[in-house]
Amino acid sequence: MSIIFTDQLSKIYPVPIKEPGLTGTLRHFFRRNYRQVEAVKSVSFAIESGEVVGFLGPNGAGKTTTLKMLTGLIHPSRGVVEVAGHVPYRRQEPFLQKITLVMGQKQQLIWDLPAIDSLRINGAVYGIPDKECRRRIGELSEMLSLQPQLKQPVRKLSLGQRMKAELMAALLHNPQVLFLDEPTLGLDVNAQAGVREFLREYNQHTGATILLTSHYMADITALCDRVILIYAGELIYDGRLAGLLDRFAPYREVQLELTHPVADEAKLRQQVSTYGEVESIEGQSLRLLVRRDSLTATVSQILAQLDILDLTVTDPPIEEVIGRVFQAGAIG
Repeated sequence: MSIIFTDQLSKIYPVPIKEPGLTGTLRHFFRRNYRQVEAVKSVSFAIESGEVVGFLGPNGAGKTTTLKMLTGLIHPSRGVVEVAGHVPYRRQEPFLQKITLVMGQKQQLIWDLPAIDSLRINGAVYGIPDKECRRRIGELSEMLSLQPQLKQPVRKLSLGQRMKAELMAALLHNPQVLFLDEPTLGLDVNAQAGVREFLREYNQHTGATILLTSHYMADITALCDRVILIYAGELIYDGRLAGLLDRFAPYREVQLELTHPVADEAKLRQQVSTYGEVESIEGQSLRLLVRRDSLTATVSQILAQLDILDLTVTDPPIEEVIGRVFQAGAIG
């Protein structure tokens, strides 16, 4: 049985409509009219225990609303949702013991207390015995390389150290399911890498299921084999990360290094545009997008007509593929 299951999950918000001016204000005060905004539209998917799944979409796509329904913070308008064998919006204690929600822009640690005091408070809230709580704190702090900082007030920790401490607080009760909403938001490159490595190790060590949203594609490519894409409240893709290229990117990226510097960029751009879409021309380097079904013939033509020092054919960066999907609103 899937540890996360949704079927036709939807959330509709009534939004009041107010006409401008004093008359509109008075009418709005005495008798309000509403329009229905469907933030999530009949989303269905299933996630198995131990999977690490990326949950992607542009701002306003419905990601956070879906996460809130999965964690029971809001009630769905219709559809079925089950997490770890429970109905989330009932917020029963056994359910809360099995999940955790980490939001990169929110904090649960007490600002002026040492991090370890907040962790002990969390342990008491979840009814973890003192000895077991100390053991878990020691294990998590070692995995996160955070032992020396636990006795410092939270306000004196760096942003990366605070995020690690937040993860410790969220994982202290050994949840089966982790909902992570932008866990590396605002962190520097080294701190992001540290959090990713910890999540990978934690998943392998505990078998916990992770549903991860992030605008940093490095988080997704480093941790997730499977991704779910949501656009305008609708699920538009659910499958392997590599499958996105086949589904939404029917082209390959051809990178060219010319033998000589470009003398007339406009003329060169016009010439190479017959091969495919020109992404960039910088010095002697060019990047083109060429359709997969004509790749062999196009590369042969390029080699015959241009003075090429080097030529490389690759798949386009995954973040560009997903960006194009969202810009086009691709559905299928």
